[in-house]
Amino acid sequence: MNKKLILSLALSGLVFTAAAQTVAPAIPRDEKIEQQIETLLKKMTLDEKVGQMCELTIDLLQKRTNPFAGINPQNFKVDDLKKVLKRYKLEKEFDLSKGMPSQDVLMQIYMRIQGIESQKGFQIDEAMLDSVIGKYKVGSILNVPNGVAQTPEKWQEIIKRIQEKSMKEIGIPCVYGVDQIHGTTYTLGGTFFPQGVNMGATFNRELTRRGAEISAYETKAGSIPWTYAPVTDLGRDPRWPRMWENYGEDCYVNAEMGREAVLGFQGNDPNRIGTNSVAACMKHFMGYGVPVSGKDRTPSSITEQDMREKHFAPYLEMVRNGALSVMINSAMNNGLPFHANYELLTKWLKEDLNWDGMIVTDWADIDNLWKRDHIAKDKKEAIKLAINAGIDMSMDPYDWKFCPLLKELVQEGEVPMSRIDDAVRRVLRLKYRLNLFEKPYYDLKDFPLFGGAEHAAAALHAAEESLVLLKNNDGILPFAKGKKLLLTGPNANSIRTLNGGWSYSWQGDKADECGAAYNTILESFTNKFGADNIVYEPGVTYKKGGNWWDENAPEIDKAVAAAANADYIVACIGENSYCETPGNLTNLFLSQNQLDLVKALAKTGKPIILILNQGRPRLIADIEPLAKAVVNIMLPGNYGGDALANLLAGDANFSGKMPFTYPKEINSLITYDYKPCEHIGKQMEGAYNYDAQVSVQWAFGYGLSYTTFDYSNLRVDKPNFTADDVLTFSVDVKNTGNRVGKESVLLFSSDLVASLTPDNRRLRAFEKVELKPGETKTVTLKVKGSDLAFVGYDGKWILEQGDFRIQAGNQVMNVVCMDTKKWETPNK
Repeated sequence: MNKKLILSLALSGLVFTAAAQTVAPAIPRDEKIEQQIETLLKKMTLDEKVGQMCELTIDLLQKRTNPFAGINPQNFKVDDLKKVLKRYKLEKEFDLSKGMPSQDVLMQIYMRIQGIESQKGFQIDEAMLDSVIGKYKVGSILNVPNGVAQTPEKWQEIIKRIQEKSMKEIGIPCVYGVDQIHGTTYTLGGTFFPQGVNMGATFNRELTRRGAEISAYETKAGSIPWTYAPVTDLGRDPRWPRMWENYGEDCYVNAEMGREAVLGFQGNDPNRIGTNSVAACMKHFMGYGVPVSGKDRTPSSITEQDMREKHFAPYLEMVRNGALSVMINSAMNNGLPFHANYELLTKWLKEDLNWDGMIVTDWADIDNLWKRDHIAKDKKEAIKLAINAGIDMSMDPYDWKFCPLLKELVQEGEVPMSRIDDAVRRVLRLKYRLNLFEKPYYDLKDFPLFGGAEHAAAALHAAEESLVLLKNNDGILPFAKGKKLLLTGPNANSIRTLNGGWSYSWQGDKADECGAAYNTILESFTNKFGADNIVYEPGVTYKKGGNWWDENAPEIDKAVAAAANADYIVACIGENSYCETPGNLTNLFLSQNQLDLVKALAKTGKPIILILNQGRPRLIADIEPLAKAVVNIMLPGNYGGDALANLLAGDANFSGKMPFTYPKEINSLITYDYKPCEHIGKQMEGAYNYDAQVSVQWAFGYGLSYTTFDYSNLRVDKPNFTADDVLTFSVDVKNTGNRVGKESVLLFSSDLVASLTPDNRRLRAFEKVELKPGETKTVTLKVKGSDLAFVGYDGKWILEQGDFRIQAGNQVMNVVCMDTKKWETPNK
């Protein structure tokens, strides 16, 4: 690094100081914590500092057993093998009377012994622990042992040992992190909530906060202090395999739910994370959900306007509400990987917001800077780029070479010591805020509500409010009592498909085994409607042990034959579980086997109810007309089957609304906040049509109920407003049906004329209200005048004088901005 660049980085620190004086700290400064940090920092060696900036996977610490250790492979005798078999009590299982067995049998013996060893559970390799903590002073460990959820007792055993070693060797606790993204998803017996996309569909902030509180409590029961959630990437491309992890396509919904999740995880004081709380980690900063190719971890091409106005919005809201850490987008935008983007990491996040939280990489993403993205020649240069850009902790996760390489970079002047100290302060600050120095691990007996009935009831409630009724012709739902139901389709008898990825294992493939205590749709329906009223014939099944998309040879004829004994056909279709890059696909259409199943069943003349159980919308335009009813359950979690049964029996009412736009055509993928030129409607007549035709299956915000609602009397307290005003809208909502129901009241705005082409409309507020039959309530929704601003072509926020159309339900009115205001600050 040349002297000019070093000077530039040094000056950037001065700029940060100046900026911090004009922007209030995002998290209030705690002087006691800051004094503790400075005292400790002065005592730390450079080795200890770079170690604190490194995060490794628990896999590195696993004790590996070699049953043939100590035996000379060049002189391996039958007697040696007999001793091994005796040690593992396998003498009767393998016959050695004829001498040394074949290589195939030796492999069978080896695998059998490994199976026995695995039954002992995860064991820490003390020598490796000494290297990781004792020698390299590593500050964080992540992930789940053996790739599968552990009991809370095992979590406590593992983390207690790591913390004892860390406190003894360096006097600094480790911070352990796990992806508990929809409940306690890596702890056996823990409570699973619906995935993020379902929580977005509830439009219920309270459910999101409560879900995070429960997840935090149960995560802490295993002594884990840090969860990599919430996920607030905007799910704006249905091809993207991580669409289900966030709260849908809209930035306002993600901001609102993200804030509630942060407060649920952390509590109300980010400087003092309580016994029942954990640190949140916002992810993935940012723009991850709109790759040009639709494939995971591939480049995006996002304008500064969209980045600031939409993708940044959830992080801004969460930071302002105390989020303690953030994980970075693994991909790149306009050619620059996010992990090397100084402008976004340091300027937008740390300086502009005066945020003192910690930035952690995603999995091995510093390595990607040179191995995949080719903006560095080797690992050392990649480390330099990332750390100087603003990364505080590297999730390496298998390679502690990060530590000596970063030390070399500091000694060579390539990474300023000021940058190291800033990063280490942020790591230590997280640990002090978590009270890890005083209490590095916990006792399970102090968490008596773990996995109990109270938490289960909350998860079931969330699942019920998250399911979306998309079609209900002739009021076929709820089912009349005593009707016989044919349950069919590959998703009818699977816990795995109800949960999706990040469920007991990364790909969710262990869910049927680990979640056997919970009810599949088939089991829930059998319990609800009685075994005599349920016929099960899947017709199509997923291939066990294969790729997530693999299906067995279909047996559609069996399902068609079974329909003769049923009044209704409940076809449970969709996707098997997947996560991240393995979930990439090349075709959005539902599988041909499943399409053929529904078409064949339709020919029986029996009414079909489609249950869509999937992480993203699969195209079904050719079978949707064959169904009398359609329910989009998405990924509702372990209690999804019970929730669906309650709803279809009429014991609960639907209230979910679509958190994304469900596409109808393969080449018409769009979000609700499209530009006017992306015309939706009747095609123009004539030879030349310059309107891009867009057709959707179901719109954002769409969702039916067993009752009906009437909107009236939309009004506002300030029909003429400025940027400094708060507009209070009111609308009367009446339940005009004969059932109790909940309605999510969504308030949209449309900027009628602007200097940059405005979006067709934007969601600005929402509230959920419960109404008895015949009851009317006035729903109040507040919108800041400044919320109607947009980011102009010059990258600055502006609210322009002129008319805005406001819509709630079928009610429309106009409000007028009286004065134009432009912000000189990066954030309003």
